[in-house]
Amino acid sequence: MSAEPLEIHLEEQDLDRALREDVRVGLTASPKWLPPKWFYDARGSELFEEITRLPEYYPTRAERAALAAHADDVAAMTGAKTLIELGSGSSEKTRLLLDAFTRQGGLGTFVPLDVSVSALRSSTERIAAAYPGLRVRGIVGDFTRHLDRLPTGGRRLVAFLGGTIGNLLPAERAGFLAATRAALEAGDWLLVGTDLVKDPGVVVPAYDDAAGVTAEFNRNVLRVVNRELGADFDVEAFRHVAVWDPEREWIEMRLRAERPTRVRVAALGLDVAFAAGEELRTEVSAKFRPAGIAAELAGAGFVRQAFWTDPDGLFGVSLARAD
Repeated sequence: MSAEPLEIHLEEQDLDRALREDVRVGLTASPKWLPPKWFYDARGSELFEEITRLPEYYPTRAERAALAAHADDVAAMTGAKTLIELGSGSSEKTRLLLDAFTRQGGLGTFVPLDVSVSALRSSTERIAAAYPGLRVRGIVGDFTRHLDRLPTGGRRLVAFLGGTIGNLLPAERAGFLAATRAALEAGDWLLVGTDLVKDPGVVVPAYDDAAGVTAEFNRNVLRVVNRELGADFDVEAFRHVAVWDPEREWIEMRLRAERPTRVRVAALGLDVAFAAGEELRTEVSAKFRPAGIAAELAGAGFVRQAFWTDPDGLFGVSLARAD
C-alpha cells in the first residue's frame, strides 16, 4: 500500500511569516533568543542525525533502548487503532512501536505530523513500503498549532518522542499538554519521551561534543536567517556555548559573540548590535524527574499508567491515558 497524499496545513508562506516574527521578536528582546525549530533546514537535519550518533549524545540511544524493551507493553496496554507521531522526522524509532503493533495486530493507521514536506514525504513512503497493511497518512503541520487537525475516531495513541517536550518552556509545555488532551477523547493515550535529570558531567558533553558537530548545528540557525531573510551574520564570529542551569534543571544552548558586531536583517529592515561576549539563546533542553513529568501530565488531564527507562536510567518514557 502506498502512502496517502500529504495533508497540508502549513504552507511555505506560513513558515516564512513565522520565521520573520520569531527573528523580529527574538533579536530585539533582552536577552536575545531564537527558537530551536529553525535549526532544522536540510543541513541542520543532517547535522542533527550526525549528533545522534556521537559517543557523547546518549538521549537517542537511551530512548531507543527503553522503547525496544517496552514497545510490546505499549501495544498491549493501549490496543491503539491509530498511532499519531508529533514532530515525526524520519520516524526511525517509531518503527519499534510499529513492529510491536504489527506483532499484536489491530493497528490500522499511522499518522506522522511534521513541518517538513520533504522529510514527511520521504518517511511516509518508506513506512508504507515497510508496513504494507498499514494506512499511512502524513500531516504537514506544527504540533504547537495544528493538534485540532488530528484524525478522530478509534482508540488513538499520540507519540511525542526524542525529549522534544523539553525544548518547550514550562508555560509552553503546560499549553501543549492541555491542547493535546483537548484533541483526544477519554481513553486515548499519550506516549512521551523525557530526558532525565542526571550528573551535569554527563549532560553537558551531549550538547558540546568534542568533534564540534553540535557547535556547527547551533551556528546553522544563523545561516538559515542569512539565507531566508537576507541577514549578514558573520557565522564564525559566534561561539557555541552549552550551560547547565541547576535551578531550572535544563541545558541552554547559546551563541556568544566573540567581538562587537552589527547584523543587518534586510527582509525586516532590522539592525541588531551584539556586544563582545553577548549571548543569543537558541535552545532550552529541560531534564525531568519522574514525579515531575507525572505531575505535569496530571495537570493536563492525563493519568500516567507506566514509566520505563533504559537500563542505565538516563531517559524516561511515560505512557499516560486521557482521563
